[in-house]
Amino acid sequence: MFGALNMRITECTPERVIATMPVGPASKQYFGSLHGGASVALAETVASVGTFHLIDKDTQLAVGMEINANHIRTKRDGIVTAIATPLHKGRTTMVWDIKITDEADKLISISRCTVGIIPKVRG
Repeated sequence: MFGALNMRITECTPERVIATMPVGPASKQYFGSLHGGASVALAETVASVGTFHLIDKDTQLAVGMEINANHIRTKRDGIVTAIATPLHKGRTTMVWDIKITDEADKLISISRCTVGIIPKVRG
């Protein structure tokens, strides 16, 4: 999804992950607006990347468990930016708040994503 939707991580710290995604043919729905699923994919990506950078990468994996989204405004072209901030950083789960905005900083959608932290399977 990351490559197919041309997502780009622009910042990744323990307190924030920022990514962009163009609104174009790969991310639009049939009627020409940003697909809600593309917004959700962007939201889960920033939450998963944020979790991944806070865990032991040698022994653990980050996997999406639950996500919800409210789509506030439509977007027909340009770039959207997702900003994820952690609400909870636990041993087995992390919960992230994600806001997706347009170039004018208008809110496009909001999401909350729970990411599970599981052991890597060896073998």
